[in-house]
Amino acid sequence: MEQKENRQSGERTPCSVALVQRRSKSYRQSYRSCLGATSRLFTPGHATRRLNSSRRAPRPRDIKEQLDPGVLSLLTRTEWQLSYVTPLFQFRHTRLKSYARQLSAFMAAERQQGVAVEVQGEEHTYRGRFSLLPGLVEGEGEAEAVLIQLWSRPAFSRADAAEKPVWSGWFSCVRGGDDYLRSLPPDFVGLPLFCSSGAESLTATVKAWFSRHFDCSFGALPLDQDTLQWVAALWANCHLEADLRHLTLLWEIPVSPPLKVSYAVEPLDAWTLWSGVRRAPSAVEEGVIGVGEVEEFVQELKRHFHRHFRLQLSAGNLTQVSSGLGAAKSSGRVKISSSRYLVSTLSLLTECALLKMPI
Repeated sequence: MEQKENRQSGERTPCSVALVQRRSKSYRQSYRSCLGATSRLFTPGHATRRLNSSRRAPRPRDIKEQLDPGVLSLLTRTEWQLSYVTPLFQFRHTRLKSYARQLSAFMAAERQQGVAVEVQGEEHTYRGRFSLLPGLVEGEGEAEAVLIQLWSRPAFSRADAAEKPVWSGWFSCVRGGDDYLRSLPPDFVGLPLFCSSGAESLTATVKAWFSRHFDCSFGALPLDQDTLQWVAALWANCHLEADLRHLTLLWEIPVSPPLKVSYAVEPLDAWTLWSGVRRAPSAVEEGVIGVGEVEEFVQELKRHFHRHFRLQLSAGNLTQVSSGLGAAKSSGRVKISSSRYLVSTLSLLTECALLKMPI
C-alpha cells in the first residue's frame, strides 16, 4: 500500500512515466485488435463506429430489493452529466473504504493548496464515501457499479453539525460486450460510463483523483441524433408496461433567430405509430428492435408534424427526448426516472461511452 500511495501522491519518476505509457499502449493495442475486425472506419487515436444496428427490446427489471431505497431514489431523481472513462488500472472493489479515505485526504490537500472546491461560495470540509451498486450488471464478467459521494459541512460550522451530500457520481458497465471485456489487459477494470451530479469544481477534482490513482482519463459524452432516436423508440416500446405519460421531442431548427420546436405526442398515439412500424415487413425477429424501425418511427413523426404545421423537422437537429421514463439531452445530461428501465437504458449509454472512447 505504501508503494501505491507514494506513486499517487508524489511526482512520477521517468521510470514510472514509462510504466504508465506501457500500460496505456498495451490497453490500446489490445482493444484495437478486438475492434479492428468490427470497426467500419478506423483512424489512429479514435475509432469512428456506429451504434449497433439492432438491440433487444427493453425489459422491465425490478432492482428495488438489491439497492438501498435512498440510493435508488438518488439514481432515479437526479439529472446526471455523462462522461466516458477509460479502464481503471488496479482498481479493486474490495478497497472502497481505503479509496474513500484517500479521496477525503486529497480533497483536504486541494483546499489547503487553494484549489477551488467551494460549494455555494463557502469553504467546506469533504468526506468521501464509496459503495457498491448491486444489480446494475447484465453480462457475465462485467464489473459491479460503484457509487461515490462527497459529504460536507461548512469549514467553520459546529463540530456536531450534520453532514450533507453535496456531490454524487457513479461508474457502471451494462452489456459492455464480450469483445470489450476480453480486450482488457490484466489489472484493468472496465467501467466506461461515468455519471456525475454536483458542482463542476467538485467533479473536476474527483476526476483528477481517479486519473492520478488509476491512470484513466475522462471525456465528455454528448448524445447524437442517432442515440436520441433510439431513446425515443425504446421508450415508446415500453408504453404497455410503463406509464409513458407523454413522449416529447425537441428539435432545433438552424434559422435566424434559432427556432426550437417542442413536439409532444400522446402516449397512445406514440404506441399506435410504433406498433405499426413494428408490424412492418422490415421488422426484425421478435423481441429485437432494428435501426430501420427506429428511423421509420421518427420519420413518421416528422411526416405527421409536417402535415399539420408545414415545417420540415428534418432540417433541424433532435436535441432532447423526454417521457415519464426520463429525459435525455444532446448535451449529455440524462435522467432515468423509472427504476424498472434503469438497466436497459444504461445498456444503451454504455455502448455510447465505448464508441466515444479513444483507443
